[in-house]
Amino acid sequence: MSCMVNLDERKRKGIDLLVFLVLLAGYTILLFTLFDRQTLGNPGFYHSDMKAYILEMQGLDSGYSFPYPIFFRLGALFHLLIKSPELCIAIATTLLNSLSPVALKYYMNQMLVRDCGGSDAKRELGIRLAVTGGVFALLFVSMVFPPVGKYLPGIWNNYVGVFSPNPFHNATYLATRPFAIVVYFLFAKILTEYEKRPDRKEYLLFSLFLLLTTMTKPSFTFVLVPTAGLIMLYRLFRTKGRNFLQSVQLGLCFLPTFAVLLYQFLGVFGPVEGQETGIGFGLAVAWRYHCGNIPLAIGLLLGFPILVLLLNYKEMGRDCWYRFSWQMMAVSLFEVVFLYEKGFRLPDMNFSWGYMHGAFFVFVSSLIVLLRRTWKRQGKWYLTAAQWLAFGWHLACGIYYFLGIFQGQSYY
Repeated sequence: MSCMVNLDERKRKGIDLLVFLVLLAGYTILLFTLFDRQTLGNPGFYHSDMKAYILEMQGLDSGYSFPYPIFFRLGALFHLLIKSPELCIAIATTLLNSLSPVALKYYMNQMLVRDCGGSDAKRELGIRLAVTGGVFALLFVSMVFPPVGKYLPGIWNNYVGVFSPNPFHNATYLATRPFAIVVYFLFAKILTEYEKRPDRKEYLLFSLFLLLTTMTKPSFTFVLVPTAGLIMLYRLFRTKGRNFLQSVQLGLCFLPTFAVLLYQFLGVFGPVEGQETGIGFGLAVAWRYHCGNIPLAIGLLLGFPILVLLLNYKEMGRDCWYRFSWQMMAVSLFEVVFLYEKGFRLPDMNFSWGYMHGAFFVFVSSLIVLLRRTWKRQGKWYLTAAQWLAFGWHLACGIYYFLGIFQGQSYY
């Protein structure tokens, strides 16, 4: 009897794995085609920074500062075997980007399969397949926008000024995301236990992946580190210093990343003769370049997560990982509203990358909440349906947005 149960479990996992691998293969081929087109595209089509990345990978002057080497070193490694630098960058982007669904699948399975599957074999297979579908849906959701050419009051573009959890035109954002996914789930777990039973192996893994995401692109780190710091300081004051030693031990995990951030800061914001550099503070100084209705822009980006939060606000008190995603979202929103880069970089609005990371993770956590509540049949059916409709709206817009970029349209 035990052997039959184990065999059934292997079959369930095998079916889910097969479906996941088929979708992963299709996703990888689709995105590689896009990245390949971006590397070869002329200035009028397939808008991206790929040309600058190719120059950086070759050690040539790209006109930009990219003090985060992992993505470019990976491309250079492929360049040892492949003659075309364009193809090498496309492969490097594809490889790193395709690690995102693998990481998401692993952690979402951990959070949902045991909790929702129970001992029923069909139920467990169902939730596994639902997680697989959710993973790939999350990689295509976008901001909500009306039909092409009909913009809303104060919204001048579909993407620029509103932004998206999935900016398909930016390879470095996509390259750092698999590491960011691991960091998010690891630190959310660490928050539940570091004051009681710190796990050194877990700390080491967290420190390593935080360093990796920082050295691929520091935009997520700019959000996670201050969020983590504020939470740890709050807990330190709340316990009147009783968790001081545990806080110091956890704080040591951030030291390698702090050293890299200092190097990156000097590389990007160091003094340049004849140019203003540094970080400025002001109310939506950069955002107003691209948007005349910021509250609406926030709603268009975060409609689904906000609806899930309003209808399931008690989850904030129950689940540290859900609360942590919104805490990161709040910090990322503060940064994009109040911080800007001085000088010629001001219109680039580079603090929006952290904001988009924040948006991606509240989409992830909100979908986990919705999947769990749907599978357990918690809440009124029409409120559940409204949340799924909101998610479907973001997904439909995201697929439409992706198809436009895939065919060479501007990301604007």
